[in-house]
Amino acid sequence: MNRRDFIKSAAILTSLNELSLKLPMYRSLKSIRVETTNSNFERESLLKPFGFKGGYLTELWQTASQLRSGSSSCIGIGTQSVLYGDADLFSHYSEVGGNALMYAVTERALQLVKRTSFETPIGLQDSILPELKKEAVHITGSDQLNVNFVFNSLISVDNAAWLLYASENRFENFDEMIPVDYREALSARNKKVGVMFQVSYGMTEQDVTEAVDQGYFIIKIKTGQPGSQAEMLEKDKARMGAIHRLLKNRTTSQTQDGKLIYTLDANGRYEKKETLLKLLDHAEKIGALGQILFVEEPLSETNNESVAGIGVRMAADESIHTELDAVKRLEQGYGAFVLKGIAKSLSQSMKIAKLAYERNVPCICADLTVNPILIDWNKNLAARLQPFPGLEMGMIETNGNMNYANWQKMLGYHPLAGASWTQVRNGVFELDDDYYSSSGGILTPSKHYIKMFQ
Repeated sequence: MNRRDFIKSAAILTSLNELSLKLPMYRSLKSIRVETTNSNFERESLLKPFGFKGGYLTELWQTASQLRSGSSSCIGIGTQSVLYGDADLFSHYSEVGGNALMYAVTERALQLVKRTSFETPIGLQDSILPELKKEAVHITGSDQLNVNFVFNSLISVDNAAWLLYASENRFENFDEMIPVDYREALSARNKKVGVMFQVSYGMTEQDVTEAVDQGYFIIKIKTGQPGSQAEMLEKDKARMGAIHRLLKNRTTSQTQDGKLIYTLDANGRYEKKETLLKLLDHAEKIGALGQILFVEEPLSETNNESVAGIGVRMAADESIHTELDAVKRLEQGYGAFVLKGIAKSLSQSMKIAKLAYERNVPCICADLTVNPILIDWNKNLAARLQPFPGLEMGMIETNGNMNYANWQKMLGYHPLAGASWTQVRNGVFELDDDYYSSSGGILTPSKHYIKMFQ
């Protein structure tokens, strides 16, 4: 073991020892039986069409699921993104039609939950997922349905299950409700979580400049633009060139070399590695390659080409549904995982986080253009992951503030709205003891969502 690894190991052990003093000893968990369920949703318009995966969204449905046991009632929330879940299905239905189908899958999940007793939300999801996948295929009429569509439909149900699990077992914070087997993987206590500022297809250069003026230093560039593979490549090269010309001389105090960081996100739009290499060759030609921290989900999910030795870290996102998928991507040369606890469920993300920790694979948490409360569900995960190499802090993406038409109103739905750790400062969320003790407010009921069921 070299000196750096020894220091890292010592720091982790110290963190675990400190955490063990604050957490209850392992005890048997209650068997939970859901007696009644309910659901509702709200449609939230976007300021302008939001583009990725070669398509555009104009609104996002905010779903709420209520679970009642004999002694507890809890409401979980989710944000639907049919385009993220299954781009092919999105293209075959109206936007409202696709959302209605996903909401129908959520309703079916609630019916399955009523038939299934559980000790942990992870166990509950494992129990209902096989049948729910079959039901989702029937509901959508797509026998090629991407499982991410199913996971996205489960967010509000899964979150409600975590809240019910915490209530029934009298867990008082996020740390206590992490199952024992997953606590070591989520043992970090980041004081800072860097915010990835998303540059969508249509964002203006002025918006990008203003973001850097505000302190953002991790610039996430959406690639994989609409059109054929050749058209996509040329658009992506032009976009990267324009952004780099704009930002190449800008500096930040948040990185060791003072340079801004780029990440690229193709959402699996590149069909061949050859096309991806052309984009990276262009990045090298214009002097941007050295600032690219990683490329997120570059190739289509069915592409099995190795990305080892490319010279830039590749991060897997949509293509990792289970631990087996994650192992496969590692064998193909991927060097990081993108966790989406607010898109693929906290239960599934904990499994991937555990595998990543055991294999020393760094993780970041990406957004789904979620509402303010869900940001803190995601942030609780990002805060506890090991710091990302080369940055030495956690990483999270959040872009709701730049996309929702009613964002300021939505901020008021957060039970701890206005807390310092809900605000981005100099490109980061600063997390203090109050953040960790309050769990970012996710265990505190929101009056707005309670009213939806009265």
